[in-house]
Amino acid sequence: MLQMLPAVSTCFCDPSQMGRFNGNVEFTSLHPTALRSSTPRFAHKLLFQKVPTVLRTLSYTSQDYGKDPILKKREVYRQNVDLPTTLPKKKKKPYPIPLKQIKRAAKADKELAQRGIEKPLEPGKNGLLVTDLIPVAHEVLDAWKILIKGLSHLLHVIPVYACRECSEVHVAHSGHHIQDCLGPNSAMRRSFHSWVTGSINDVLVPIESYHLYDPFGRRIKHETRFEYDRIPAVVELCIQAGVDIPEYPSRRRTTPIRMIGKKVIDRGGNIEEPKPWQSADSYPLLDFDTQGASQRFAPPLPEDVPRIAQETIAAYETVRHGVRMLMRKYTVKACGYCSEVHVGPWGHNAKLCGEFKHQWRDGKHGWQDATLNEVLPPNYVWHVRDPKGPPLIGTLKRFYGKAPAVVEVCMQAGAQIPNKYLPMMRLDIVLPDSEEARSVA
Repeated sequence: MLQMLPAVSTCFCDPSQMGRFNGNVEFTSLHPTALRSSTPRFAHKLLFQKVPTVLRTLSYTSQDYGKDPILKKREVYRQNVDLPTTLPKKKKKPYPIPLKQIKRAAKADKELAQRGIEKPLEPGKNGLLVTDLIPVAHEVLDAWKILIKGLSHLLHVIPVYACRECSEVHVAHSGHHIQDCLGPNSAMRRSFHSWVTGSINDVLVPIESYHLYDPFGRRIKHETRFEYDRIPAVVELCIQAGVDIPEYPSRRRTTPIRMIGKKVIDRGGNIEEPKPWQSADSYPLLDFDTQGASQRFAPPLPEDVPRIAQETIAAYETVRHGVRMLMRKYTVKACGYCSEVHVGPWGHNAKLCGEFKHQWRDGKHGWQDATLNEVLPPNYVWHVRDPKGPPLIGTLKRFYGKAPAVVEVCMQAGAQIPNKYLPMMRLDIVLPDSEEARSVA
């Protein structure tokens, strides 16, 4: 026997929307505990009893008569998310693109090559600039300089500690007591970290790449690797996307390159790399280099710390958003075993990889498409609710949250952080006492 639930609907008509009706439908349903506590034979009797009910509301929008409702999805963040997992070092990183899709694209390129048809390439992949992304590249580079400058100011106020033996970083007035150090001689220290004063390179992990005047030219060999400068990968990506830096010139093509399969049949010739023009007026090198940044900037005034923190977190979001847009058009490669990154259509041939089974590859990197977190690592750290309170302990480890190191520094400095980082921090979880941790479900 089926029983209809009472429902109340309200709707209104907007004359300016050409027959669109907006409304809400409210209906009551039985509480799940009430249904579980009854047998199927007598479940229908609960409808006539006073049992807990749940009020539900469904918002709908109808365009025309007789058509299905159109539901609008909202960007809703979860209450809590799991902590980011650390990938094992004795295993290759997963491909950012499914392997079946990579094989399908390679098979299509091979079929075109066998028929003698050139490979279709879009701007960015064919050596030409994407004109719509040139302002984005300038915006990313300007935000990158603001990010380095802001972090340099904040590190004079917000203490940061780094482990001497591993890559762990902690933002608080003292290091935590969580026993998860995997560095050398960690067994002698019972996996406790050996804390030292951190720097900006511990918060903003430096990922460098070789600078190439012509990314589609000759590949870097192991013997010629010292002939090329290494600069931050974000800066190299902006240079190839249209930013002109006199210290690091880049070739600007007027005709696209031509490829058949994996072979380049026309690259416009190899031209001699011009000598860099030294200038101290525009884009000085120190502005986008983290090396020694804390010594270049003085401690800020106490009343300016919240403003600097807000500008820093805004610059961090601008850099991440801009790099994501640039990587959709310009190729960036990353090693599947180590942290090496190369900005260009092909990776270099320098034999510098020393990670898992590097002997089988003769020290060469296993290149694959890079992700945003490989070009700009978030470097997750434990979120501390009270930086001046007692240090974090291992028994309450599962109740703590995590956040990128830049976000944690800016939050402790008084910045309003974006909502997408709040679920990862687990701010709504009540921390129990250490003796009560085992009793919490």
